[in-house]
Amino acid sequence: MRINFVCFGNICRSPMAEFVMKDLVQKAGLEKEIFIASSGCHPAVGTPVHPDTCRVLKKNDVPYDLRTSKQFTAQTYKDFDYIICMDKWNLIDAKKISGGDSDGKIFLLMSFAGENRDVDDPYYTDNYEVAYADILRGCKALLEKVR
Repeated sequence: MRINFVCFGNICRSPMAEFVMKDLVQKAGLEKEIFIASSGCHPAVGTPVHPDTCRVLKKNDVPYDLRTSKQFTAQTYKDFDYIICMDKWNLIDAKKISGGDSDGKIFLLMSFAGENRDVDDPYYTDNYEVAYADILRGCKALLEKVR
């Protein structure tokens, strides 16, 4: 199973989701069965994870790596089983970039928690705690789905 989290720039929400999900998967003992990564539809490729994302992850004892942003591509779509978008604009962009969603594997994260809504972008709201709470809830529900 291969999961790729997608947001706009791959510096806040999608890396936060990547590290939260990796932590959940590791605690469930599924790290050999589930591979997790993240990317952005419009990143400045090579930009580091936002410091406030790292701060919130550290505060919540979620291990993370110092990584840089990556581009979501049509190949990313092919290489992953689930493409999990943080908001409806990321979902629209991911479908455009991948040439549609012929395999039906692009989803909004919060849909797994039974909610048809976005994870607000903390880059603009400056509320990394709210984004973390949403991402944790969505990732827990996603993990239950893919187990």
